[in-house]
Amino acid sequence: MRSDYVTGAPQALHLNMVWDTARLAGWLPQSVEVVHVQIGNVLGKDRKILRTRTGTPLRLMALLEEAVGAARAVIDEARPDLPEETRAAIAPQIGIGAVKYADLSVAHDSEYVFDLDRMTALTGNTGPYLQYAAARVRSIIRTAGMGPEQARGRIVVTEPAERELALELIEFGEVVAHVGTALEPHRLCSHLFQVAQAFSAFYENCPVLKAADPQVSDSRLALCALTLDVLVTGLGLLGIDSPEVMWLFTDEGVEGAGASVRR
Repeated sequence: MRSDYVTGAPQALHLNMVWDTARLAGWLPQSVEVVHVQIGNVLGKDRKILRTRTGTPLRLMALLEEAVGAARAVIDEARPDLPEETRAAIAPQIGIGAVKYADLSVAHDSEYVFDLDRMTALTGNTGPYLQYAAARVRSIIRTAGMGPEQARGRIVVTEPAERELALELIEFGEVVAHVGTALEPHRLCSHLFQVAQAFSAFYENCPVLKAADPQVSDSRLALCALTLDVLVTGLGLLGIDSPEVMWLFTDEGVEGAGASVRR
């Protein structure tokens, strides 16, 4: 049995003393492994420990509320056409997901800078980028007139981009097992980012909905469905939701990921 204590690095001495005392007292059996999962500091843009303007430490709720507010502002500007209840539901999924992903995507004992602009960006290794990737896959499958559970045809890999995506998907189980053993969730984040990038290259180079051969289309839709499974499951393991609707900034304006597919 293993018991993990997730807390700040400065608590190491305190925890070791408590554990040693508990073992001597017979309260902590030798059969139980205790592990201090050390957490690094969250820094402001000035590279100092994050505090309010008054100098007092910020509470987690204040950070999350700020993130949700930032996400809502972007959604309101980008997609005013969405119903109010939809925007209200998406904002916390994006904002809180962005903070969770930023925290988990670096080694747990490392410091990182709390930067909402970077955290909520739709480009780069961010939570919203992966949420958008999942919404994009959903849209492709939906445009094909089916649900993810129906896109389960036989997969035949012939193109390099198909192979690269398939290899990334195959590694998912091994990555999850390693993360659970080594207590390194940032490796799952990295893997999901690689999956999303591999899918983007696959979709760019391998027509899915307009493939000349129906069997090729079915195969590629099945790859899309497996990609969605990995992204949604992986984000779920990180405690992050996968919204049905996202948005994308382009040179032409804003394109709804849940409503528009061009290939």
